[in-house]
This record gives sequence, structure tokens and C-alpha cells, in this order.
Amino acid sequence: MLFYYFARMEAITLSKADARKIILHAAGLSEYAQFGIGKEAVYRVIEKLGFVQLDTNYVVERAHHHVMAARIPGYRPEWLQELTDEGRIFEYFASDAGYIPMKDFRYSLTVKDAFTLQDKTHSNADIKLMQQVLDRVQRDGPLMVGDFDDDRIEASSGWWDWRPAKVALERLYLTGKLMITRTKGFKKVYDIPMNLIPDGTDLTVPTAEQYAQYIILSTLSALGIASIKEITWRARRVKGNLVKQEIELMVAKGQLQAVIVEGVKSGVLYMRSDQETQIELSGDAFILSPFDVLNVFRHRLRDFFEFEYQIECFVPADKRKYGYFSLPILVGDVFVARMDAKADRKKQVLMINNLHFEEVALNGFSIEKITGALKTFIHFNQCRDVVFKRSNREDYLLTIQQAFL
Repeated sequence: MLFYYFARMEAITLSKADARKIILHAAGLSEYAQFGIGKEAVYRVIEKLGFVQLDTNYVVERAHHHVMAARIPGYRPEWLQELTDEGRIFEYFASDAGYIPMKDFRYSLTVKDAFTLQDKTHSNADIKLMQQVLDRVQRDGPLMVGDFDDDRIEASSGWWDWRPAKVALERLYLTGKLMITRTKGFKKVYDIPMNLIPDGTDLTVPTAEQYAQYIILSTLSALGIASIKEITWRARRVKGNLVKQEIELMVAKGQLQAVIVEGVKSGVLYMRSDQETQIELSGDAFILSPFDVLNVFRHRLRDFFEFEYQIECFVPADKRKYGYFSLPILVGDVFVARMDAKADRKKQVLMINNLHFEEVALNGFSIEKITGALKTFIHFNQCRDVVFKRSNREDYLLTIQQAFL
């Protein structure tokens, strides 16, 4: 309590507008091509954000590719695989599954140890199966689930009802005995770590303090400004982590800055002391994935951007307001619309089921930016045409449609 009072006394105060600029710049959304172009820009995005969440939903292009395409002109999905093949990034868990820079591999060891400690419910049969699976991968090389016999005793009751061999593979992956890469069709390929980790990679298990410092700095690098609860999210797999204690120590050492944002009631927030604060926004438009780092914490969208958002694929169809998989559209520092879209890849048509505009007045410049982002998004989704089905603003929609004639 004493330190909390001290942190509040030493905190700097920011306007909500300045806080938004810091948050957007940290996320790589202060301007299009903030990270440059080409495959190196993909690596820079992952390095800056520390973790890019992947997702299997394929209504439009998958989330990890969407994150890149929103930031990198001319993005090619194969660049992620090339970076994986080069040993510069790898897939594992932070808060969820995603891509992480290989230079941070040692910090994944803490999470793997946590999974090992938590995964103590094995029967002798489970332990035997895991060893058999591991032995086979070591003997035969990289394997997929389909390479193992169907060892299910009862018929499957759904996609979540994994076969024993699949469960064994995933447990071996989570505890670090196996790693995964992906096929072009996004299927997992399991392999032993020594085949995927480059020589010279630091394999030293970090101390609890080092792991906490890594979580704090990498999370704030991605979020710009964040609360303790938001910072600890990436460490949630590690029980008893020292993130809260290390935040206090890092503030005292001047490595972090306590922040109060006018109009935000969450109390004291934090940012890195080396965080750039003099930021100008380009006014570019971004069509964002629901799993983009900017959208992970819905309350932040509400607190900083006055934007209420949720993914309605988890909402019963008759209760959806905007559509199954609506994508937020940002212009500058304002969320101006949300777009429910589906890519018909066979016909090469992007179906926009609903383009819903927020109660924000848009000028010609903003409409032009949205149109440009939409054209890029169509091409990114391997489509050549677009069909608009519905919008709450026929005037805006008409202007956009005319750009496609």
C-alpha cells in the first residue's frame, strides 16, 4: 500500500488522446508500414510485439497473417513459414498460442516447466503412450497426428474429443519435449527441439525475477500503457509469478513510469521509461483482426477508444448485432466501423455481409483511406471482387462502391 501511494505521487498524467497515440504506436498502428516492408518487417512486428497470436478461424485469412497484412504492404503469408524454417521465430504459448522471436526462447522454458508441474494426472498407460509417441518422433522424424493409428476407443463426440495419441502429442509439446511447425494447410507437424532450435540459442532457464522482467518489458512494448492485470496476462500460465513485485522494483529503479490517464478509472497504469511519447498519427485506415494485440482487452477499447466490441461468433445467431466475425476498422485513433466479411476463395469474392459505421462523421479523406484499406484486404484474402450486402450508412457505402466500378 505504501508503494502504491508512492507510485501515484510520482505518476505522470496523460490526456486520453496522448495515451491513444502511445498505445497505437506500440501496436505498430500509428502509420501503415511502420515496420517497413518485406520479410524483415514481419520479424520486426513479432520482435516489437513479443508475441503474435495465431488462430484457426478461416472465415477471412487467419489472424496471424491478418495482423501482418494490416501493418506490412505486400505481405506474403509464406514469410512466416520462412522465418520459422530459418529458426528466427517459433510457435508456443504466451497467453495463447502464437509466434515468438527465437531470441526469447529461454523464457518459454519457464512456461514449459509450469505445464509440467500442472500436468500430473497421468495414469501409467498415459505415461507409456507419451514415451512411445516421443520415441517414434525421435526415431522417424517430424510427424503429424494422422501418422499415428486411430487409437480412439469410442467414437468421437466432436472436434474437442481428441484421440489419445493427439493428447500425448500436445502434452509433449506443452511441456517442451516436442515443438511444432505447420504445413501449408496449417496442420501441426511435431518434431524434437534439437531439430528446430538453432545452435547458439540461449537455453538457460531464467530466474523468476528475469522471467517477470521479460514479461513486463515485452508486454509494455506491445501495449504501450497497461495496468498490472493486463501486464500479468501473458504470465498467466505461470502460477506464483513475480510480475507484480518486479513492477514495483522497476518503477523504483526508473525502468518503468507510473501513469495516470485522464478519464480512465483503472487507476495507476505503467509504461516503459524509454517509451516514445511524441507521436504523430498518419490517419491511415486499418482493418483489424479480432485477435490483434490492440483488441485483446475489450475494456481497453472501451476505456481509451470509447468502442464497445466483441467477437459475435461466440454469440447465438439470433442475438448478433453486427455479424459472425466482424472486424474493427480504425482510422487514425478512432474506430469508425466494423465489417462482417467472408472470403469465398473459390469464386474469389469477398462477401461483406454488413459494413456498420459507428456514430462518427467521416470526411472524404477518411472514406478514401477506408476504401484503400478495403482494396488491400480484398487482395490479401485472395479475392478479385467484392459484394456489399448491407450497411447502416448508404451514403458512405455508395461512395465506397463507386471506387470499385
